[in-house]
Amino acid sequence: MSEIAWSVILVFNWIVLFYFLALHTVYLGASLIAFKALKTYALRMKSLDLSDLITTAYAPPITLIAPAFNEEATCVESVRSLLTLEYPNFDIVVVNDGSSDGTLDRLIDEFNLKPARRFATAELESAEIREVFRSRRHPNLWVIDKENGGKADALNAGLKYCQTPLFCAMDADSVLEPQALIRIVRPFLEDGTTIAAGGVLRIANGCVIDKGRVVDVRLPQTLLARLQVLEYLRAFLSGRMGWAAIDATLVISGAFGIFRRNIVVDAGGYATDTVGEDMELVVRLHRYCRENDIPYHIHFVPDPVAWTECPESLSILSRQRDRWQRGLIQSLTRHRVMLFRPRYGRAGMIAFPYFFFLEMLGPVIELLGYVSFTASIIAGRIEWPFVMAFLSVAIVLGAALSLAAVVLEELSFRRYPRAWDLVQLFILAIVENFGYRQLSAWWRLKGTISELRGVEGWGHMQRKGFNVSDREAA
Repeated sequence: MSEIAWSVILVFNWIVLFYFLALHTVYLGASLIAFKALKTYALRMKSLDLSDLITTAYAPPITLIAPAFNEEATCVESVRSLLTLEYPNFDIVVVNDGSSDGTLDRLIDEFNLKPARRFATAELESAEIREVFRSRRHPNLWVIDKENGGKADALNAGLKYCQTPLFCAMDADSVLEPQALIRIVRPFLEDGTTIAAGGVLRIANGCVIDKGRVVDVRLPQTLLARLQVLEYLRAFLSGRMGWAAIDATLVISGAFGIFRRNIVVDAGGYATDTVGEDMELVVRLHRYCRENDIPYHIHFVPDPVAWTECPESLSILSRQRDRWQRGLIQSLTRHRVMLFRPRYGRAGMIAFPYFFFLEMLGPVIELLGYVSFTASIIAGRIEWPFVMAFLSVAIVLGAALSLAAVVLEELSFRRYPRAWDLVQLFILAIVENFGYRQLSAWWRLKGTISELRGVEGWGHMQRKGFNVSDREAA
């Protein structure tokens, strides 16, 4: 290899080093901001009596919209959890998006569903509605059966029949904690300019579910699922808490978020030509409100929890991360006008550049960086001080940030009460940097390639079902 080629590789090594440094510096800053924000939030919550909020006449009615596609394994337990929510006035609208399994039959049998009329309140396009059902046992439970159109299309169908000022978008395979709604609705009660708020996702694999509630929190049995527990802690308690604290939230998980209905309808509802409809909607809400001079805030609330099942096979997890990366690229490129534009506030000046350069382009830089770094060592073209600096930034600092997320969990909510669970999470914070992180980068790179090739669709996402208690199974 020529000297010019080696010079290019060595320069690229420095670029990769600065990439890791920038990425981890942002995460470190987000963790520090999140620590302060969580402390402030905990002090505020101590002065609130949630029982008063649950019974107050000021709690706005909410419609929970849960798209369901082939969710036979988990749909009944999820709906049970929704029916037990501690909230004064809410509807549940499950949208069966043309499932080919027994999802609809299970819902009909379990909740005594009968055909009923429900009037549309918005003009949003969706695939054909086959039938609308209502439970005779639970009058606030509705099921919309429709032709398959995808998750965003199903959300639009539910939104079209939403009759409340707020709606909660979630997955039909998620289990909400009893006080999740009253906790996540708090920003709407305190701030009239709130248009959206996101909650926390946690991994349900390994946990015990009884009558729609998580009664025993445990780590999953498989290593792959446990690593995802750590990822979720880092993403929500460090990442999203930090971004929300500086008013720059770009992502609210599609599995649990609450929105002001009229703003979403006016902005056009959910985009059906993207696999990242959750992020795309939030980015578009920033843009819509800024361009129309509408005062607004988008919040993240760290204690309302939705428990969800994560993939336990490499192939399914690979497809999930491929889709996440495609959704990220689609959202950012579609709204690239926001990049470095003061008109769009901190979302455009801080959050958008981070996601554009460090998250969207990150997998390419990271994987090529590992290759060039390894080649430079083998060829003896790199100094050991640089090697130590590279490993420190790429691995040691990365492990420290994961450890910080576990510490934030322990200091704030302590959902994992067993000491051994915490020890395992601390160990995983180190282990994930040797193989799993590189594998995740490879999946995201494949997602980038898939987007460039024009791949569409979600891919097959198989569910195993929740770990129900012996009593419920009986």
